Amino acid sequence: MNRIRAVIDTNVLIKSINRTNFEFFIYEYFQKEQFEWLVSTSILDEYEEKLTDFYSQKTAYLVLEILCTAHNVSFKEPHYRWNLINIDPDDNKFADLAISSNADALVTFDRHFDIFKEMEFPRLSVLKPLEFQKIFTP
Repeated sequence: MNRIRAVIDTNVLIKSINRTNFEFFIYEYFQKEQFEWLVSTSILDEYEEKLTDFYSQKTAYLVLEILCTAHNVSFKEPHYRWNLINIDPDDNKFADLAISSNADALVTFDRHFDIFKEMEFPRLSVLKPLEFQKIFTP
């Protein structure tokens, strides 16, 4: 069975590292190597910035160290910039990576990605964390 390949939006990452949040299951599944986490340089930069703002520089460093050394993280760079999200162009880095890497899912709370529900091309499965969890539970 092939492992699920996912791009995780920063808003989900921030919630997933706190063990008291529902989204902590994402970290647990990641730790058990139940899915492959796709990242790019610009996504890692955003992770570092937002984790530092939300938690601390130390937390950002620890999270990035885990992501940069884990066996189930793949470093990719989008081959093409689709730039389909006009409302918040900064979100395009996540969509572009997910599309170009043929990800199974982009996991986010962000409604800007809802445009993909109406598009036939390019295809992108955008899931909230609860929907992502359902992939793993029979």
